[in-house]
Amino acid sequence: MNVLAIVVLLFAAALPGEAQEGDPRVEYEASFENAVHHEARISVTYRAIGSAPLELRMARSSPGRYAIHEFAKNVYDVSAVDGAGKPLKVSRVDPYSWRFAGHDGTVKATYTLFADRADGTYSQIDETHAHLNMPATFMWARGFDRRPIKVTFRTGERSWKVATQLPPADEAMTFHAPDLQYFMDSPTELSDFAIREWRLGDQTVRLAAHHAGIEEDMDQYVERAKKVIDQHVQVFGEAPKFDFGVYTFIADYLPQVSGDGMEHRNSTVISESEGLYEADFEQLGTLSHEFFHAWNVERLRPVELEPFDFTRANPTPSLWFAEGFTSYYGPLLVRRAGESSIKEHLEGLSGLLNTVVRGTGRRFASPQEMSLRAPFVDAATAIDPTNFANTFVSYYPYGATVALALDLTLRQKFEHVTLDNFMRRLWLTHGKTEKPYTPQDLVQGLAFVTGDAKFAAEFFARSVEGSELPEFGPLLEAAGLKLRLKNAGKASFGRVAWQRDGKSVIIRGAVQIGEPLYLAGLDRGDEILALGRFAIDDEEDVRKALRRHQPGDKMTVRFLRRGQERVVEAVLDEDATLEIVRLENADGAPSDSQLAFRSAWLGSDTPKDPKN
Repeated sequence: MNVLAIVVLLFAAALPGEAQEGDPRVEYEASFENAVHHEARISVTYRAIGSAPLELRMARSSPGRYAIHEFAKNVYDVSAVDGAGKPLKVSRVDPYSWRFAGHDGTVKATYTLFADRADGTYSQIDETHAHLNMPATFMWARGFDRRPIKVTFRTGERSWKVATQLPPADEAMTFHAPDLQYFMDSPTELSDFAIREWRLGDQTVRLAAHHAGIEEDMDQYVERAKKVIDQHVQVFGEAPKFDFGVYTFIADYLPQVSGDGMEHRNSTVISESEGLYEADFEQLGTLSHEFFHAWNVERLRPVELEPFDFTRANPTPSLWFAEGFTSYYGPLLVRRAGESSIKEHLEGLSGLLNTVVRGTGRRFASPQEMSLRAPFVDAATAIDPTNFANTFVSYYPYGATVALALDLTLRQKFEHVTLDNFMRRLWLTHGKTEKPYTPQDLVQGLAFVTGDAKFAAEFFARSVEGSELPEFGPLLEAAGLKLRLKNAGKASFGRVAWQRDGKSVIIRGAVQIGEPLYLAGLDRGDEILALGRFAIDDEEDVRKALRRHQPGDKMTVRFLRRGQERVVEAVLDEDATLEIVRLENADGAPSDSQLAFRSAWLGSDTPKDPKN
């Protein structure tokens, strides 16, 4: 070995913070004495860290989210001592970090966290629970990522239990993680939740729900969830191998929480402000979406997300697949399980087509490019207005629409090939093996299951790298379904978001490119005073005025813009809202082959499917 190599090795060995095998674990404690004011008191201890100053920081992003979230803003009252208990000086390095110098190789930092939003990204602490998303809760030190972690929760006299994917340690209310990545990916609920467990092969699924319902609600929800989860396993041919043999649904169904779902490696967070009974168990849709992520995203993972960087946004061009295909399968597997009707499912697909096919966003970017815009929209916050209503279409419905197009195309073009085959192939090559995929790997997977590399390349070029989608009418016809105008012959201003303000109606969002109000020169914030001879006080007045007209008619619009009254003329369109219906509901009769196609795709009719 030459001298330069020896110097490099010695320098590397001396780097502060680099984790070495056998390093002591990082230890956290969290207590909730002031939960009534949404505060937790948290400490973290690092030992054997050398002599260099220790820098602790709060994350700026969170697994499953793709935008920046400044978690440091809710941290205050920071102090620290060394291993001998000597107070250490705290220096604020930047908005996200704190530095501790002059220690003896050990630093124990303590701080207060304010937390009052329960969803998949943030934390909430109150008298009923501590709902903790780890990046929003715990400080960490860069360079010690591979050290094992122990966390202990101090709940005092509260009768709280703990739901988490973290495996329990020997001590009560204490859990551990193999490293920082796993710890930060492990949301935790402390409350007096209800719990149900069942077997999935040789593994365990558990559902912990903090809710105000009755035991029968949980029993009914779990029975429905089991049927849906079985459909997930059928798609991929097997369940994922959960790291500790357990998968945990962490659910909060309470008035003070925000609706959300967030996937993690061996768990998921589901939050909804309505209870199970009150929402008629609609939470099942979110459960289905998030559980699909146990395969797609958590193990079948885009290369850009591995490993996750907590200091920045984590964009990938593959969210159209990671989130969009999951959005397609979530409701589809609820349908196949018989937990929604075909009519309900078609209403959801109709919504997709109205959002994506009719939207103007596709003219500005492909699914891949829309995926890269996630840091601007994925619960991101900004105060300046955007024109996203015209220029952006979310990778969730965009990708789901691509999935619908591909599934129907495969079923018609290739014998015994469906989107399920495509997903199973990718699972075997990149999910089960946990080999992160690139966009080209997805093309190769489609080429393999179809045996047609040209088809795969052309489909991705047109509908993933480009913005072209097939005609859905003929594709749906194979299933005995009809795509039609929902309100044929009715006059319309197009897609307009109205907002009532006292005795006036205001255009709330951006007007849509190419539609009547846009072409007439109206814009967001304009206050509509009159349409033709009708004075406008509310949305019903708008509907009354439109009912007097036909598509193609001209209508005078009197409005107020920034204090000035104006008058323009708008040419009305035909209402272009789309709907998908069964031929049986459109004065038609599907053939046996169409019914067989529909059943293979959507599952059989259930008692929830009336014939009229």
